[in-house]
Amino acid sequence: MTLIGWAQIVLVLGCALLLAVPIGRWLACLANGRLGALAGMDAAILRVAGVDASRGQGWQGYLLAMLAFNAAGFLLLYAILRLQGLLPLNPQGFDGIPPFLAFNTAISFVTNTNWQAYSGEAVMSHLSQMTGLAVQNFLSAGTGIALAFAVMRAFAAGAVTQLGNFWADLSRVTLWLLMPGAVLASFAFIAMGVPQTLEAGVAAATIGGGEQAIPLGPVAFQLAIKHLGTNGGGFFGVNSLHPFEGPSALATSLQIVLQVVIPFALCLAFGRIIGDARQGRALLAVMVGFVLAATLAIYAAEAAGNPLHIAAGVSPVQGNMEGKDLRFGLALAALFTATTTGASCGAVNAMIDSFTPLGGLVPLFLIQLGEVLPGGVGSGLYGMLIFALLAVFIAGLMVGRTPEYLGKKVQAREVKLAMLAVLVLPAAILGLAGLSLVLEVGTASLQDAGPHGLTEMLYAYTSAAGNNGSAFGGLTADTPWLNTTLGLAMLLGRFAFVIPVLAIAGSLAAKPRAPDGPGTLPTHGPLFIGLLAGVILILGGLQYLPAIALGPIAEHVAMLAGQTF
Repeated sequence: MTLIGWAQIVLVLGCALLLAVPIGRWLACLANGRLGALAGMDAAILRVAGVDASRGQGWQGYLLAMLAFNAAGFLLLYAILRLQGLLPLNPQGFDGIPPFLAFNTAISFVTNTNWQAYSGEAVMSHLSQMTGLAVQNFLSAGTGIALAFAVMRAFAAGAVTQLGNFWADLSRVTLWLLMPGAVLASFAFIAMGVPQTLEAGVAAATIGGGEQAIPLGPVAFQLAIKHLGTNGGGFFGVNSLHPFEGPSALATSLQIVLQVVIPFALCLAFGRIIGDARQGRALLAVMVGFVLAATLAIYAAEAAGNPLHIAAGVSPVQGNMEGKDLRFGLALAALFTATTTGASCGAVNAMIDSFTPLGGLVPLFLIQLGEVLPGGVGSGLYGMLIFALLAVFIAGLMVGRTPEYLGKKVQAREVKLAMLAVLVLPAAILGLAGLSLVLEVGTASLQDAGPHGLTEMLYAYTSAAGNNGSAFGGLTADTPWLNTTLGLAMLLGRFAFVIPVLAIAGSLAAKPRAPDGPGTLPTHGPLFIGLLAGVILILGGLQYLPAIALGPIAEHVAMLAGQTF
């Protein structure tokens, strides 16, 4: 590790935190319907769409609207992928996507997972990329933020039955935040050398005197929303490690900023909406603290190098550079990996399969902790609030009083629903990964034996259920079994988690807000920040430690002993 490396890390995160302040203010305005000069245009658009923003929905109505919208999005995207061979804007002449892969991909992009069991430049037409994948990048991100708005209102209001209007929230987030943000970012990426064209590709002369076709396409715009919306699905198979998606260290730094700025900003918006900025800053402190700790752990593990490489005569000076790009170096690779797995983005600028065992353990564990550090756009905040409710419940058990959070009494119904939400992830990850590891139809997809092979399978289902989408590597994922079961994990991770979350929001919204009393636990100071961080770690550790011990930890011990698999 170097001083320059840490300076890069601090500078990039500092830029993200500075940008989060004005974006947080604007998010609060969007949630409250205060659009200023845009109010007239917003009202006209909603009127044409037949949406009455003043007509609120209860948690059941909000949930049903969200589920219906996403079901329609899945069917439309599935149809585009299956029929792309018959549709225009297909200069490569690609056929339609096979049914199992189309199912997996459509589920993936609708749930904001963006898991890719394919290489986009090899199978996807420009129409599929633009009207299918990129559109869902906007809508899945907008859905997450809309759900966060609904949960925020539950804490801000007292004795109400409505959480807002899903259609108005989705429209406003998409039109007045994600669209302008993606346009600005795409212009920046174009200036850095990222292509944006409808050409199929260009022919390049090789060193051997032959000719090679280099794929091109509308990359910059999709690159912008894949990071801003914490989607992660790349135009090219190797994602941000491809020189057209990650042309420079500056471009990869901008990608890091984009993938954490909205999750950070939503914490600040939450503080504004409930009328106590300190509460939002406390949640933000937990997020930033975990990002820094994860970056440190990855950076240290990769900088130490691989003992097997060193024993074979590889210089340890640069650390473990296998699977990484010299343009970015270890510092930006570590920060990118920590933020993309912590932020439910799933983009990669280094191959996690080539990390040291401990370096690869960190991104795996970040996803398993619930994708709240900082989590996806919207999903990170409402996931963090679930852990906050559990933290005050545990604190209440310690002192023997009814727990409260932000003036709302946390009772048996909310705690049961919170535990139901928290248990969705380990049930999907450990249940489906365990099943795949004992069935030949699953183990046939593994590249490696031993602990590394176990980690390959565990990471795939962790990434799917956590709606992250990053790949550990070494797994042949495009099989009927994995396409189906990973798709099921994505559905559970997104919607089975959201249902109890909205039920909690409906329950809390109906309760009056009570003023803090002398025995109320302050939820904005260092004590609560530490308690919340501990609850997140303990829940994650207790659920996944046995599987992790058999995977990356066992591989690390074997590596130190000089063993390979």
